[in-house]
Amino acid sequence: ERERARALLATLLHVEPAQVALTASTADGCQVVLAGLDLGPEDEIVTTDQEHFGLLGPVHATGASVRVARIDGRGGDEALAAIRAEIGPRTRLLAVSQVLWTTGELLPVEALRRETGVPVLVDGAQSAGALDVDGNAVDFLTVSAQKWLCAPEGTGALIVRDPEALAVARPSYLGNAGYEPDGSFVPRPGAARFDTILASAPATAGLIAALEGLPADAFERGRVAAARCRELLAGRVEVVTSPDQAGLVAWRDADAAASAERLAEAGVIVRDIPGRGLLRASCGWWTSDGDLDRLLAAL
Repeated sequence: ERERARALLATLLHVEPAQVALTASTADGCQVVLAGLDLGPEDEIVTTDQEHFGLLGPVHATGASVRVARIDGRGGDEALAAIRAEIGPRTRLLAVSQVLWTTGELLPVEALRRETGVPVLVDGAQSAGALDVDGNAVDFLTVSAQKWLCAPEGTGALIVRDPEALAVARPSYLGNAGYEPDGSFVPRPGAARFDTILASAPATAGLIAALEGLPADAFERGRVAAARCRELLAGRVEVVTSPDQAGLVAWRDADAAASAERLAEAGVIVRDIPGRGLLRASCGWWTSDGDLDRLLAAL
């Protein structure tokens, strides 16, 4: 079942099964990568001011110097220019989200890797399953399967473009093909050497069901739902997410935490982005016109 899940994830993300490690979450995958790169104080990591702690925590724990590009929730060429401006001769890694969890803006991670030549670690929590993502466009892509893929909690993946080039710094029982009494071990072939957990049988079955049940037009349906959400909200609130982005739609709210609670009481679940005065809706292939109408009625 684990190998079936690995193969399905590979197909979804346009990679080979040998490039897929099974993890518990995006944060789990980030920890595997950052531990394996063996970075230190003489190295630099470039990130942005819009990242989730699931990425930032492992970045900080490396002990490397961290440079923060101020992108203020913007995507596209503006964000690309701000990130490139922080890159220097000691930069060993770019650690960024493909879709910002704060505003839903899309960062051009493929262009970032192609134009800079610097290895890129992508927090794919808000992109994998929401967009047609090419896992080979960057060096490392992390996946939280419980989000846009609708899989059980505690399931995820790490895509490694070149598994042989990353050290195994968090060895697991699942990731070795044999070991000695002194703890020396032979890693499994490919990215399976980075597998971090033995998910329960029900969780693995749920992951497989979610991947097999993903509609063929899921990405287009999600895009249409998000576009309609932006259109409906634009006449009522200040939407900060650009058109034609991913499934997240964010808008300004002076008391976002209270508004999120009030909407939840009305049966509408949106996310308060702490400390930023933003509310965020998640629009996927499952979002109906009725869902969006309920959101508007509850505002």
